Amino acid sequence: MTETSYKVAAVQFEPTLYEKERNITRLLALVETAAQGGAKLIVTPEMGTTGYCWYDRAEVAPFVEPVPGPTTERFAVLAHAYDCYIVIGMPEVDPETNLYHNTAVLIGPDGVIGRHRKSHSYIAEPKWAVAGDEHAVFETPIGRIAMLVCMDIHFIETARLDALGGADVICHISNWLAERCPAPYWITRAFENGCYVIEANRWGLERTVEFSGGSCILGPDGSMEAVLDCGDGVVYGTVDLARARARKVLGEPVFAQRRPALYAELMTNTFLWNPLDFFRLYGYRALPQGGVFEVAAAQFTPGDDTAANLDRATRYAAEASAKGAVLLVLPEYALTGTAPANAVGLDGPEVARLVNIAIRHRLHIVAGLIEAEGEARYSTAVLVGPEGIVGRYRKIHLTTAEAGWATAGDEWTVFDLPFGRLGLLIGHDLAFPEAGRVLALRGVDVIAAPAAIAGRISFGHPGSKVAQNPPIPTGADPHHWLLFRVRAGENNVWLVAANHIDEAKGFAGKSGIFGPDSFAFPRSEAFIPEGEGLVTATIDTGTLPGSPYPTNVVRRKDLVAMRQVHHYLPLVRQD
Repeated sequence: MTETSYKVAAVQFEPTLYEKERNITRLLALVETAAQGGAKLIVTPEMGTTGYCWYDRAEVAPFVEPVPGPTTERFAVLAHAYDCYIVIGMPEVDPETNLYHNTAVLIGPDGVIGRHRKSHSYIAEPKWAVAGDEHAVFETPIGRIAMLVCMDIHFIETARLDALGGADVICHISNWLAERCPAPYWITRAFENGCYVIEANRWGLERTVEFSGGSCILGPDGSMEAVLDCGDGVVYGTVDLARARARKVLGEPVFAQRRPALYAELMTNTFLWNPLDFFRLYGYRALPQGGVFEVAAAQFTPGDDTAANLDRATRYAAEASAKGAVLLVLPEYALTGTAPANAVGLDGPEVARLVNIAIRHRLHIVAGLIEAEGEARYSTAVLVGPEGIVGRYRKIHLTTAEAGWATAGDEWTVFDLPFGRLGLLIGHDLAFPEAGRVLALRGVDVIAAPAAIAGRISFGHPGSKVAQNPPIPTGADPHHWLLFRVRAGENNVWLVAANHIDEAKGFAGKSGIFGPDSFAFPRSEAFIPEGEGLVTATIDTGTLPGSPYPTNVVRRKDLVAMRQVHHYLPLVRQD
């Protein structure tokens, strides 16, 4: 019989290289403390039995073990004694191949249940370890448990695979570094998949590398339910399987709303080759030259008076143009408001007036509206410029309320403009990690996202005592996690998001321009924390003159290029 609610624990620990026995003894003590505290699932850090920063295969060789093996047996004794489940991190040797892996092992009262071999290598693993080749979810009396190892969770695909496999809890073991923790990627994977993440990170210094601590229990909405900032110790939380199995994101049943028929490109790696060569292959649709440009986003809640909405658009266009912007993004429904009765055709006077605004201010403008085409209604983003209507995008992922009146779109759209390749998303699309990824794989430099997102898409951090190399921030931050920022960084794009702001209706704003590198500090971004207004920022989409290769992360897409697509088939299955 499955327990529906139970106590869990994350162990934070600083292992020492070459002192395997000391590490295991200390971990056993911490795990036993957690078990005595009533935890039914206890998670320990990546490579906690040995330390992490190994020079090469020869150096780590004396410390590798098979699974099952002597170390797993020692933890199995505790699991049996306390009727609990334990996840440990260790260097594994496969007896059949003699290959080494960075492995997470799930151990229960009857011994080893399963393992996950790190599938997406960080810079350190190729010195000694081989990447794993599967993602599994394990059925246990306390629910369905999956495991990921550190770098795995950078990629939207890994946690999504686990969630599609039914995981209630993802046990993420890590040696995370170079940012204040709990890391925004950890939070986002819990948030977008509606499941718990139990995060066991190490802390301390090893071979000049400072690890970030911040082990935590993250709820299915991404909330930091319990955190241990630094030092050895145990942090506790509670798993409620009903919350995990609701699979809600911002109150929406996102797994029922997925559109896997439109995700086929997730199985491709368009950045495997030099993108400057790939995207101009056969002389077809080379990337625009790009360069340094100013862009803008406006934050407001439109009303039902289309003329008044266009007056407001005119004011923001004038302000954006005066600040040198070449692109202005207005919110979802910016022209029509949210009433389906206000729907307009793209050939109507409302869009014609928007074109005139773009001509007058020499801008490209992306604006949301309710589009009428015959009897059908769409939530649409229209792109206009001095040349007229450039194109449109019809929202692919509809909310439950929108599905009552709108027809979903069925095509991703990208446009080549002087400032770069532009993709469009709308509002609820941003709850789906697949959406931004498809556009990134099409080579977009910029995603423009008119939005009307209600609910919590940002929260703060009280500050960390873990030492970091400047300029990595450690102090308190009211916007430590911000969904728009993560969506930009995980896809190596500039994201220009224009959201509604209305606290009474739950619209949180946070409109802004967010940069393509999650680990670049100070952050390349500008956003509006509260109230109506306009924000501008400088973006760079170009490559240094004369270079045959991209010199800019938005063109190289370093993170996107490291995806391991052979794992991802379940993401596009339509059953």
